[in-house]
Amino acid sequence: MKKIILMLLVSFSTALLAVEPKSGVNFKTTKNIIPTESKDKIEVIELFWYGCIHCFNMDPYLDKWADNLPKDVTFKRIPAIPRKDWIESAKAYYALETLGVVNKLHEKLFDAIHKEKSLKHNDTRALIKWITVNGKLDKKDVESAFNSFSMKAKLSRSYKIFKSAGATGVPTMIIDGKYFTSSTMAGSEQNAIDIMNFIIKNVRNDKSKK
Repeated sequence: MKKIILMLLVSFSTALLAVEPKSGVNFKTTKNIIPTESKDKIEVIELFWYGCIHCFNMDPYLDKWADNLPKDVTFKRIPAIPRKDWIESAKAYYALETLGVVNKLHEKLFDAIHKEKSLKHNDTRALIKWITVNGKLDKKDVESAFNSFSMKAKLSRSYKIFKSAGATGVPTMIIDGKYFTSSTMAGSEQNAIDIMNFIIKNVRNDKSKK
């Protein structure tokens, strides 16, 4: 662990960044190592909350970054649940996944909450209605997705990942289950993307030596 942190710092020191990456300041090691789904890939996770304006602002930067994802990197979003009042919007995201409309409605749901201010992130009935209408879906299917057998396990995993990361807020981007940064820690959305990319580069180099 100390070896790779040193590698990161050495590489960062020669890089031209808008912000100088500093361990413990604008990126940190996770409280516990979070298992990744594939050892052959570098996994990036965004912990987010639909009620968070910072997540709303970060979303287009991550979308643009994900459009040019390297072949050895995977990206996924996980709704964070540090508190009970974040559960309903987490259910909404997982319902979008179950219904196969994440790509179609994720950004629009953010817009409805923060841009149009026509939807509350913790209003279950309103969320179900919104997804039904905007996804052109059957209401019973949407309700079933919100109350699916797997929902409890997904929510539990979201809670555990947030705690294991040692995150204190959102959006938090976890890289390879070992490091995390955020737009707040980095100072801006673009700085967070830059720091993510350099951590990925150094994790890649470390993996190639094993």
